[in-house]
Amino acid sequence: MLGRIKYQWKKLRKSNYIVIIGIISLFLVVGGFSYALFTSSAERRGSLNIVTGQIVATIESDSLESNNSMIIKSGESKEIVITLKNENKRNGKFNFWYEVADGVNVSYDSTKDEPMGEEGEVIEDNGVKTYRLKIANNTDNDEVITFGSNGGLYNKKLSFPSGKKIVEGIIPVVDTEDNMIKVVWNESSSSWVKADNNNWYDYDFGKWANAVTVTTASRSKYQSAASGTAIPMNDIETMWVYIPRYSYTIGSEDGDAYYGKQGVYLNNAPTKALPGEIDVKFIKKDEKELGNAQYKVVEKRSGWRTPDAFMFGTEEISGIWVGKFETSSSNPSAVGGGGNVASLDAMIKPNMVSWREMQVANIAIVGRNITKDENRYGFNSEIVNSHAMKNSEWALVTYLSQSKYGKVGNREFREKNKEVYQNSSNQFITGCSYGSPSNVGLDYGCQYTYDISISGTGASTTGTIYGVYDMNGGSWEYTMGNYAPSGNKYTGWTVNYNSGYTGLLQDGTTFTGKSWLEEKYYDFYTSSDFLTACNQKACTTHALNETAGWYGDYTYMVMAQLPWSVRGGGYSGNYSLGVGAGIFCFHQGDGVTYNTSFRLVLGIS
Repeated sequence: MLGRIKYQWKKLRKSNYIVIIGIISLFLVVGGFSYALFTSSAERRGSLNIVTGQIVATIESDSLESNNSMIIKSGESKEIVITLKNENKRNGKFNFWYEVADGVNVSYDSTKDEPMGEEGEVIEDNGVKTYRLKIANNTDNDEVITFGSNGGLYNKKLSFPSGKKIVEGIIPVVDTEDNMIKVVWNESSSSWVKADNNNWYDYDFGKWANAVTVTTASRSKYQSAASGTAIPMNDIETMWVYIPRYSYTIGSEDGDAYYGKQGVYLNNAPTKALPGEIDVKFIKKDEKELGNAQYKVVEKRSGWRTPDAFMFGTEEISGIWVGKFETSSSNPSAVGGGGNVASLDAMIKPNMVSWREMQVANIAIVGRNITKDENRYGFNSEIVNSHAMKNSEWALVTYLSQSKYGKVGNREFREKNKEVYQNSSNQFITGCSYGSPSNVGLDYGCQYTYDISISGTGASTTGTIYGVYDMNGGSWEYTMGNYAPSGNKYTGWTVNYNSGYTGLLQDGTTFTGKSWLEEKYYDFYTSSDFLTACNQKACTTHALNETAGWYGDYTYMVMAQLPWSVRGGGYSGNYSLGVGAGIFCFHQGDGVTYNTSFRLVLGIS
């Protein structure tokens, strides 16, 4: 009997409880209490888990219409401020997304709050998040962009709406040193002028950051000059282009061959002969991703990887400055534009004879001399590190060129003309352009100078005057990539054909020469197969196995006889690869002179 009474009492309590719930629910509906207040009270009692509404964020911006959208015109760039508010009377978890056609880029100001990713993050009751975003439309059409946010319980997994995009790339921040003068091109006067800090670069439209160093006599003049002041080429000694830190991934349209994404930049699916867009997003110095750099285009982007070259030694860096042209010397009339000496000073300018006929060991010395004490350029060696370009640093330029920020994303060029035009000058003149991706004839002159729109600028990595030149044709370029199986560095072929460094020759004997620099100034490869050349693994991020044969560019990996990496391809004649030259071309060299030039790089701590 006692047991029966207890059972009836429990049953009665349960029935009453259900009735009470119904009464409370009716009261809340009639009285207009918020869903957030109801669920919050229930969660504190620990007895209810009822969802009767949604947690939502209020999006506010003077730039948006009431439906959280705006029109961005073709070729237009805008910066907007968006505020996300939690007005739900309780903590909630939110993500942030946008919807727009491909070819419209959205990036954020990393000095402000970083927009949430797919997983979202918690905003407390009455909390706000403010984002400064840049929207750039690099398509042929006006486009509508819509912003939105999903919300949910702060302790629950948050879903992300299918087909939406997250804001993941930053607006790049460019580091300079006091002696570097920021410049832009003035079309009306056809001259470089000192830049306004607010209108210096715009990577969304192929306007990569450019800076110059000037003569000692004119340096203080330009440092104190107003923006818009013209800087004649006679006063310029070196010209540099900035490559900001980024991560990349290479898409496959068919799920098998990874030739990049078709996107809005090609009419047909990418092939090895006409590859597509490499996905790139700019990232902060403290970010690093280690994916496999591949994804299937039908799926969401994944596999993001930060290139090796954004770590210099043990230091993560925010970017590098790259010589805008092949290097020339302070004595360009000398044999080979300078010859096999390290005592001359480097120049980086257009319409100059490139510096050739130099062993790799001397090239490395010239690279370091840029920032030696009391250098002519005004660099502070405690802040700036200079060196000859490594193979992995060459790759940084190629991936960015093949992205929406480079020539592939330039709407002025279509289909096969997405490839960087060739420099076919048989006089090794820097900045020249053949006016097409390759010289299929026997015309080895300087058909177009670097500043001629389209025909000339097509030879840069952006298709604009703001890119890097001479990366297809011109002179072959030595890069600091060396064959070193089991840690044994090879210096060259024979005692007469080598880099000048102490190291192994092809026959296994040792040549005694100059001492090597610190290892951070080189890339070392452990085999002659680019699928195993990076410590028995494929050399991801070095523009070797991933992009081998793109645009028909030749691929020959370093080996014992020819242990040094050369890039770009030569102009003509015995030094030409013709259609095999290009920014994805890699070849072998013995480290000796010949008509091979080089390029310089700066890193700023």
